Amino acid sequence: MIGLGIIIPVLPQLIMDLTGLPLPRAALWGGALATLYAFMQFVFAPVVGNLSDRFGRRPVLLFSLAGFSLDYLIMGLAPVLWVLFAGRALSGVFGATYTTAGAFIADISPADKRGANFGLIGAAFGLGFIIGPVIGGLLGNIDHRWPFFAAAALGFMNLAYGAIVLPETLTEENRRPFRLFSSNPFNTVLQMRRFPIVFGLLGALALYHLGHTALPAVWAYYGMERYGWSALQVGMSLGVVGFAAAAVQGFLARKAIPALGAKRAAITGFAIAAAAYWGYALAPNTAVMYVIIVLGALAGIGGPALQGIMSNQVPANMQGALAGATTSLTSLMTVFGPSLMTVIFYTFSNQEAAVYFPGAPFALAGVLTVLAVIIIARVIGRNEVTA
Repeated sequence: MIGLGIIIPVLPQLIMDLTGLPLPRAALWGGALATLYAFMQFVFAPVVGNLSDRFGRRPVLLFSLAGFSLDYLIMGLAPVLWVLFAGRALSGVFGATYTTAGAFIADISPADKRGANFGLIGAAFGLGFIIGPVIGGLLGNIDHRWPFFAAAALGFMNLAYGAIVLPETLTEENRRPFRLFSSNPFNTVLQMRRFPIVFGLLGALALYHLGHTALPAVWAYYGMERYGWSALQVGMSLGVVGFAAAAVQGFLARKAIPALGAKRAAITGFAIAAAAYWGYALAPNTAVMYVIIVLGALAGIGGPALQGIMSNQVPANMQGALAGATTSLTSLMTVFGPSLMTVIFYTFSNQEAAVYFPGAPFALAGVLTVLAVIIIARVIGRNEVTA
């Protein structure tokens, strides 16, 4: 996640350099890049999840890390825009590491600890966003391509570390044959119909992630347009986002989820997320944005709680399939979300805009998250849920 975070502050400027376009139009290309990444991840995430159920978590994780690291090198060397697109396509193919990481956590966690332990993945993401964007902002002030090379170096270091210390967690008796049919991204999601609670909660997760795409898609552009942030300021803001997220998901979630119960924690977390999105949309200045970032981080208890509930509804040899379905659905939303959010941003922030409201993507995210809260409450309220 440090590698992912490093490139976010400089991507808008790199696109502007390669295209010669102003910021609002560069945001449209940024949305297209994110859409391509998500489409490739949507297609390949279930393949990765099912491969990990067949061959184990370790080889799949290491292979994904190797490909991801090579991708950063390609993007750092990109002389024209299409090479940047090629790099993002490869990122999507190899970027399904989260799928196998989720299955890895499920393998080693007792059922009653999964929600809290899934929070550790969120904490790792948060730590990556503490360090990554700050490094990216600092390096980006020197050269817009340096962050990509730094991300590649970190990726290869992570690969070497994983090759030495990463154990295999999936026992032979819990492995299952690889079937191409099960690796179809739509079939991967549809096979969760065997578990009605999971299938219903996946719908809520889809709405939430569609709204959540506003953050990676327009955060940097929004900060530069609304508050005049530099690449360093974008990086610092994301560093605060990461620090707050890591604190909540790494520490508070492990206490809050058992204390509140997974059901209540899920609803509370997603409700806070909805309020935070509206706060981002309406914040009048940078100081208020930082207050909302800190308070909104409390939403971080929702995702691990919901993931823990879903994981406890499926058997051990289906954890990879569940992780693949979750990642596929998230990626499907990310196929449409970034383009939707960047078009909305462009519509409300360009010079011809009838109404100037660059925070419009976050306002939509808030509405979508409220709908997700309603679905979660109905599904877990009507069913006997193992939490």
